[in-house]
Amino acid sequence: MIQYIVTGMSCAACSARVEKAVSKVPGVTSCSVSLLTNSMGVEGTATEQEIIKAVKDAGYGASKKGEGAAKVQPAQALAGEDMLKDRETPVLKRRLIASVGFLIVLMYFSMGHMMWGWPVPGFMKDNHVMMGLLQMLLTITVMVINQKFFISGFKGLIHRAPNMDTLVALGSGASFVYSTYALFAMTDAQMHGDMDAVMSYMHDFYFESAAMILALITVGKMLEARSKGKTTDALKGLMKLAPKTAVVIRGEKEVQVSIEQVQKGDCFVVKPGENIPVDGEVIEGNSAVNESALTGESIPVDKAVGDKVSAATVNQSGYLKCRATRVGEDTTLSQIIQMVSDAAATKAPIAKIADRVSGVFVPMVITIAVLTIIVWLIAGQSIGFALSRGIAVLVISCPCALGLATPVAIMVGNGMGARNGIMFKTAVSLEETGKMQIVALDKTGTITSGEPKVTDIIPAAGVTEDTLLKCAYALENKSEHPLARAILENAKEENAGIEEVTGFQALPGNGLTAILDGHTLYGGNHTFISSKVSVDGDIQKKAEKLAEAGKTPLFFGNEDRLLGVIAVADVIKEDSPQAIKELQNMGIHVVMLTGDNERTAKAIGQQAGVDEVIAGVLPEGKEQVIRKLKEKGKVAMVGDGINDAPALKKADVGIAMGGVGSDIAVDAADITLVDDEVKELPHLLVLSRRMMFTIKCNMSFSMGLNFLAIVLAILGILNPVVGALVHNAGSVLVIINSALLLNWKKE
Repeated sequence: MIQYIVTGMSCAACSARVEKAVSKVPGVTSCSVSLLTNSMGVEGTATEQEIIKAVKDAGYGASKKGEGAAKVQPAQALAGEDMLKDRETPVLKRRLIASVGFLIVLMYFSMGHMMWGWPVPGFMKDNHVMMGLLQMLLTITVMVINQKFFISGFKGLIHRAPNMDTLVALGSGASFVYSTYALFAMTDAQMHGDMDAVMSYMHDFYFESAAMILALITVGKMLEARSKGKTTDALKGLMKLAPKTAVVIRGEKEVQVSIEQVQKGDCFVVKPGENIPVDGEVIEGNSAVNESALTGESIPVDKAVGDKVSAATVNQSGYLKCRATRVGEDTTLSQIIQMVSDAAATKAPIAKIADRVSGVFVPMVITIAVLTIIVWLIAGQSIGFALSRGIAVLVISCPCALGLATPVAIMVGNGMGARNGIMFKTAVSLEETGKMQIVALDKTGTITSGEPKVTDIIPAAGVTEDTLLKCAYALENKSEHPLARAILENAKEENAGIEEVTGFQALPGNGLTAILDGHTLYGGNHTFISSKVSVDGDIQKKAEKLAEAGKTPLFFGNEDRLLGVIAVADVIKEDSPQAIKELQNMGIHVVMLTGDNERTAKAIGQQAGVDEVIAGVLPEGKEQVIRKLKEKGKVAMVGDGINDAPALKKADVGIAMGGVGSDIAVDAADITLVDDEVKELPHLLVLSRRMMFTIKCNMSFSMGLNFLAIVLAILGILNPVVGALVHNAGSVLVIINSALLLNWKKE
């Protein structure tokens, strides 16, 4: 996806216009425009020049994100900075200060003098034409200061794509034109000595309304811009953690270099209290690392030799020497920023409702305003009265609120997700997650740890546990079987010494043999061991119970007798049962997929508490299972390995576990969980559902407010000035409601 900055947009009608124009460019396969970030994401073969030209032809400006920025900076960081930078508030603040300054003077002469008799210069006293002329000049000044409304509004009208600025420009412009007509008519009346007509025309001045509408809308735009900035605080906080320098080892010296100079394979050091500069692997030292910036978990994680560390995390206690494994654009932080940027540039399905409404909203409002004026004139009211109602309809309508209803909530939800280790690739995935009815969980590495561990040690009669373990450690030390690693890990945990064996052989039939201290050792499954030594009935029954519980019993013996059984199992993650229960409480049907035999799978499934177990599924068969599950409802697939990639793609929502590296599973998924924990799934669903609730509230409020306000304006209950205030309130309240998502926390 190539991202662009789009300028000149003021409401949802603008973003819909740009999206429609770019989508028509040959070679463009998809286009999504975000009003919130003024960004556009485009996919396809069309050139940048063609896309920018299409945007300009539509009446707006465009440039590629990051253009002109320093090339040494990672593209992801640039995209994030472009997306989060507040370009509007400073400009709007200057416009507002200037507008208010002239508006105060205008209000003094138009209302202070005329309504309350406040003093004015002597040459202007009783000179109504001069007073009207001064009001006109002050109004023109305010209009020039806020010329953007008129340029954008009338440009949209010329391109047959009227927008919010068109409504404001027409409302303010109509007030000014009618007031100017009244001024010239007053001048003519005064020249003919018709003072009654002069006084009558004075009541037809709407110069202050024309200026105040512009000033009040500018106030709303500035508040809107400032509120938008608050919605990205979560992401800004994350980006601020990105280190600018790193201490690398050059020769035998520690040298501080800029982050861009760190290369893959470089050794770098991190002292207590410092940020880890790039992703790497610990090669010396141990420490506690605060990973809350990436995972949202406040408890520090202990790191030792061989453990992975990520950029933007904080070394809290010990001295660490690490080897850089991912630098620049490949770091976890950079990929998070890229995902956030991509998600912001995409559009959720629910946003299409706002787009369709916005496409007809402005023309419909203009039509209603014209009809309002005509109806009031037919009813016998004056031109000024009818015009006031029509102008109120124009300025009170707020397509901005409707346009911001979805993207602001998505930006906040996306930002809070990123802050808590939940990465959404698109806005679609953020919306769809909350609709899930079925969650399919891969067993190994998702529900279970993915690393077999020793669970039971059962010595034979007359054999000590130490003797059994001594023989098992020595025999398995030479084996490359995955189950052997579990026994060796147990030896490390117990700080047990491992003796050397001779004559090691891996025999057909799942068996091992070797010689230790002149004795032949055997290890393997029941079939193999029973061919070498006698297995008594008691041990055999215990082994069968272990197998029924989903464990793998490994038998050990020597040339004389059976030594005992050591059970190994891929143990369930501590948080898996609770997480699955929470999903079920949310109305989710939980399915476990595994290639294990049915007996083992059912034992694991029972421990985990899943609703359904589908066993004996080959990697290529997971996709077919997902296809069948989709016939019953919306399906989310959760996996962590390469073999899960087809299923992740096929599911309505694919969720990859464990980091944001270049793994195929991550690339295939729609959502990535930085924490390799099932406990994040309920948080994910809660965040998505809360965001969707916020969006629906925003859309209902914005549509309802517009409808009610237009009706009140038609009836004359709301005048243009009050209408401008209501217009502002719509946008600001939608943003504030979305910003409440910032209070969301994992529980």
